[in-house]
Parts: sequence; structure tokens; C-alpha cells
Amino acid sequence: MSRILNLTAAVLAAAIVAAPSQMAGAAEPVKLRWASDHNGPPHPAAIAEVYFAEQVEKKIPGSKVQIFWAKSLYTVPQGVKALTQGNLEILTGQFGKTSSIEPLANVLLGAGKLSTVGAIDALDKTKTFEELTTHFNKAHDITIMGAGHLSMYMGAGAVKGRLIEPADFSGKKMRSMGPAENALLSALGANPQAMAFGDVPPALQTGVIDGLLTSLGGFSATKEQAPYFTVAGLNGIVGDYYWFGVSNRWWNMLAKEQRDILTDIIKNDFIPFQRVINYCNDKRTLEKFITTDKNAPGIYVMSPAEAAVIKKAEGGATNAWIKTKVDDTGDRLVDQFTMEAEALVKANPPGSSPLEKTDCSQYEKYFAKYGKGADLHQAKNRK
Repeated sequence: MSRILNLTAAVLAAAIVAAPSQMAGAAEPVKLRWASDHNGPPHPAAIAEVYFAEQVEKKIPGSKVQIFWAKSLYTVPQGVKALTQGNLEILTGQFGKTSSIEPLANVLLGAGKLSTVGAIDALDKTKTFEELTTHFNKAHDITIMGAGHLSMYMGAGAVKGRLIEPADFSGKKMRSMGPAENALLSALGANPQAMAFGDVPPALQTGVIDGLLTSLGGFSATKEQAPYFTVAGLNGIVGDYYWFGVSNRWWNMLAKEQRDILTDIIKNDFIPFQRVINYCNDKRTLEKFITTDKNAPGIYVMSPAEAAVIKKAEGGATNAWIKTKVDDTGDRLVDQFTMEAEALVKANPPGSSPLEKTDCSQYEKYFAKYGKGADLHQAKNRK
């Protein structure tokens, strides 16, 4: 009898200890909307957002994540306002597109700054990024959870002939993604035309523009109209960095358990996945279309010497333009980030980043699942 009583007491004690632990780990379902300005799957950034939704719905059963792509809910500036007002929960914000509502977002832009994989991947470890995060929290009531990137191989596509030297850009009507890129194109002698990507293919086909700045993904969508795509090294043309922000009004209403799980998913699942899937998308696109023949269609990656000519011609034009749009704090941050970027490149030479050691074959299943339009039930339900 004594043995039975002792066993029963032990079981009860274990149950008492386990119960709080189980309760602490439990979280009420969450409902949230995520807005992005890029397209849905097979866009790699969209695949990452679907991955996030799956993790939330798996780890907090009963939750529902709605994803709105291609400005179907908000543009980036509108999304910033919605986060501030508590009318949106999470936003994928591109720094350049954020600048119309927050000029300081410009300070991370510029051609040829973060020119290695490791440097790009360390963007959110810079003091400048930290100061921007603090500013967004105070000025916009937004918590920036971290940074990601799209294609590291942003480049210039052309309808006729390859764009390599500044003289090749001279007089060309080039689609630009925003004002900061206009400064670069103008420095190269081109005639920049700000244009939404959806308008680009017909504009190329009808001769409204002679070429475009875009990512490898953009090249894939316009390779029939602009088959000559040139990359001036990593970010030699422009960087495409994104921030992931949550509305403080919404975030502060969540229970601690909910915040803890979401923070873990965003920082330890989603952001690493977002970077890997974009890196692997770059790699697989390069493998398919890369060429060493300057006269042949495809993706040509400039040599360091060729890329240096573009950087020299740019001559700090982007920094000079940014400084006309920001206050004294922004002026300081432009110079600070330029120095931080140089230090990051030196500290992260080519081949040194863990990202470059990724076995991309492990991620082919995601491209196969979403790239061919298969099994998009969840993605469609979140549009």
C-alpha cells in the first residue's frame, strides 16, 4: 500500500509540475494580415511568406494568416500608415519604396555598397539598421523584426545590345524602380523612367523604354523583350533590401505566449528561410541563363574590373541625392552606412558566408510545389 501511495504521489507531483509548463506553452489562436507589394508564388519572397503562414498555423493551432500580394491590400507607404494605425498586422517593406513616407529609409540604398553575400546578409547587424529600427518604433509605432533581401543580382536588361560600360547606357530610356536608382542612371547618362513592373513588358515591346533595372526574377519575366541582362557584381546596380515590421498597436494586444511564438517563428524560421529561398532562386536562375558571351542573350556577370567602372561613374550620385531628401540625422546615417558597408565587405569576402554553403537541392521541393502552380490551395486562400 505504501508503495502504491508513493507512486500515486509521484504521479500527482509530476502532473502539477507539467500542467503549468503545458499551460505556459499554450497560446490562443491569432488572426493576422500580411501585406507585400511583390507578386505571389512562384516569387521566392512569396514562397517564404506562405512558409511563415504554415508555421504559424502549425504552432498556434486555429490561427489564420491572410497574405495580400502585389499591392492588393496596401502599397508599402500605405502599409506603413496602416501599421501605425493598427489597421494591418505585418508588412514586407522595401526600403526604397518606404522612403516617400519615411525619408530616412533611403540611407541604406546605393549601388555597389554591400557587394558580397556575407555583407548583404549582415545588413541588420549594422548600427545604421539599429538606429532605423529605433526611429520606426518612435516615429511610426512599428517594430521592425529584421531584414531580408530579394535578388542579390539586381541588374540592367536591354532590348538591343548589352549594357556594360557607361557609354552603353548613354541616351537609353531605362525603367527605374525609384528616385534613388534615377540618380545612378542619370550619372551613367541614361534617361530614367520610373515605372511599375506590370507596365514594363509592353513598354519594352513597343519601344517606350530601351531597357530596365530589375532583379533576376524580373529578368525571367522580361527575357523575351529584354534578353540582354547584365549584373555589375553583387548589388553593383542597386540593392533590394526589405524590412519586416509589425504594428505595435496589434502586437501589444497579444498575450506574451502569442508574442513569444510569433517572434520565434519570424526570427528563427521565416527570416532565415526568406534569405535562403531568395539566394537559391538566384543560383538556379543563374545556372539556367548565365552566359560569358557578351553578344549572346542571357545573364552576363561583370568582372570586378568592369563593375568598378560602373561604380566610379556613379561617383557617389546616389548618396548625394539621398542627402537632399533627409535631415542632419539622415546625412550622418548615409555616411555611417557607407563606412559600415565597406567594413562588412572586408569582413565577409566572397565564399565566407554560410549562405553560400547552402545545399539548394534541399529547397527544390518548395520551387516544385509553388513554382508550377501545384498545391496552391493555402496561398489562394490567403490572397
